[in-house]
This record gives sequence, C-alpha cells and structure tokens, in this order.
Amino acid sequence: MERIASFSVDHTRLDRGMYLSRQDGPDGSILTWDIRLKRPNRGDYLSPAAAHTLEHLFATSARNSKWSQNVVYVGPMGCLTGFYLVTVGLDAAGALALTQECFAWMAEYDGPIPGASAPECGNYLMMDPIAARKEAAAMLPVLMGLTAADLHY
Repeated sequence: MERIASFSVDHTRLDRGMYLSRQDGPDGSILTWDIRLKRPNRGDYLSPAAAHTLEHLFATSARNSKWSQNVVYVGPMGCLTGFYLVTVGLDAAGALALTQECFAWMAEYDGPIPGASAPECGNYLMMDPIAARKEAAAMLPVLMGLTAADLHY
C-alpha cells in the first residue's frame, strides 16, 4: 500500500497553526486544511470531550458562515491534536478567514451544543463546553497571527 500524504509530514517539526495538507480534485480546488491546536507528541492533547464539542461547534459555525457552500467537511484528528477542514473553491485567505471567524465564535459561545442529543449524535453525553471554549480561545491568537502566505508545512 502507498503511504498516505498525512503520514509523510514530519510531525516532530509541526507547531500550532493552520496548514494546507492536501490539494485534490481534477482542478485542485478541493483543499484539506490541517488546523493544529496542539504540537504533536508533546503530551498535551485535546480531551476527547473537548474535541467532540469543538467538532460540533466548528462544523455548525462553518456550515452557517458566508462560506458554507465551500465547506465539505470538518472533523477531528484521531491523534487529538487538531482538526481537518476540507473546502472546495476557497483560496487560502478565505479558508483562514473562515477558520478565524469560527474560532472567535467558539471561544465566546455559551449556549446549548448543537446536535448534542441522542437522536442527533452517537455519543451526545461526551461534551465539555468549558474546555472547548478554552481550547478555541487559546488557538485564536495563533490563527489571528497568520496570513494566507503562512499556511504551508
């Protein structure tokens, strides 16, 4: 089997930030963004409940933004260091603006977690809104310090 692209990234050199991970599709318009909240392999990870809550909030915010038609997928990394954001037809500046807007919203959000009920979610009780807010707030200055030119491994 071929080695997948994400395993070819040197995780010992990754820092917190946002990176273009993949470019796919016949015209290269499907972009996968690595939103790295934690430095890999440093012992500091998202808790499963915080990651799950952020997943619900990030997906809801992104899919209700002015870029909603460009959002294909938002999901957590299994290693609990960040999220993948898959977009179509959105350039680096747009993807960064979307992510900054979502994290600003998540850092302040203090309402019911969208989709956190038994009919809507397979593990709806595993939520930690306080930790999710804290993680989003900690990541926001990192994101705000980036420009579209910075989004490369």
